[in-house]
Amino acid sequence: MPRLASLCCATAIIASSSAFATDTFNVVTTVKPLNLIVSELTQGAATSEFVIPAGTSPHDYALRPSDVRKLKQADLVVWVGPELESFLVKTMASKPENIALSQQHDISFRYYAEDEQEHAGHEDEHAGHEDKHAGHEDEHAGHEDEHAGHEDEHEGHQHNHQGIDPHLWLGPEQAIQAANVITKALIKYDPLHKNTYTANLSTFTTDVQQAVSQLNKQLKPLNNKGYYVFHDGYGYFEQQFKLDNLGHFTVEPDRRPGAKTLLSIRQALTNNEAYCVFSEPQFSPAVVKSVTKGTNVKIGTLDPMATDIVEGKGGYVRFLNELGERFSKCLN
Repeated sequence: MPRLASLCCATAIIASSSAFATDTFNVVTTVKPLNLIVSELTQGAATSEFVIPAGTSPHDYALRPSDVRKLKQADLVVWVGPELESFLVKTMASKPENIALSQQHDISFRYYAEDEQEHAGHEDEHAGHEDKHAGHEDEHAGHEDEHAGHEDEHEGHQHNHQGIDPHLWLGPEQAIQAANVITKALIKYDPLHKNTYTANLSTFTTDVQQAVSQLNKQLKPLNNKGYYVFHDGYGYFEQQFKLDNLGHFTVEPDRRPGAKTLLSIRQALTNNEAYCVFSEPQFSPAVVKSVTKGTNVKIGTLDPMATDIVEGKGGYVRFLNELGERFSKCLN
């Protein structure tokens, strides 16, 4: 009997341990770059996963039934906010265990309206070249008819291109601030691992600060080298490292650039005012190739979605370093 009792106790302990092992705290994020941050904060205490497939733009994403199940089953959902994932608003309304970073007052956000005023000088600078290069307008006249409808759509949308820039993961300072906010939420919902979360936050902060120090040295010589990006999504990184963004093809990647925008960029490239034009792997580079054709400008690629970055310890720093390398390669 004693032997039987011992066997029963051992079985109960094993069963209890198995149940505990499958009950690991799980965090679900939306985009991979955000999960790079969360996965470092949860090392050794919880698991994390992201909903939107790597390399996919969140701007026009539609939730699948499996995504909804994953979100509802999560112990905590971390998302940027309705400014980026508008498709999540309804689902999160019935999910109290969620944190929308755009609603947090402890994060220093960039605002689009401020950025537009900052770049107004670039537009005035390029405006004076329009008469000089009138010949280019005839060359591209056929394209204007093709894009006229999109131009009206784009101009109308610009009135709404204000408020918080949701691409906060592209700013090291904002990433650290977001990490602090997320850590508080992790401790709130999973207090048993408070010490682990706190230690992970400290490590993450130190690693990012060291990376910023190195990137400052790497990118400082490029401060006066102008370039264009595919869409207006890199403001946090550019402000952090004082890079010279001359403008963008479109305010949002799911909207085609307008004819006036393309003409303005083409004129600037013809005048050798830019060193590089950056496309993105998530979208067709055809429009970039068309505008740069016949010029000496370099074409680079920036991936704001961290498609090829390996997750885990140091993942976010690898993402920052990759962006730094892409800028350096094209602007040098």
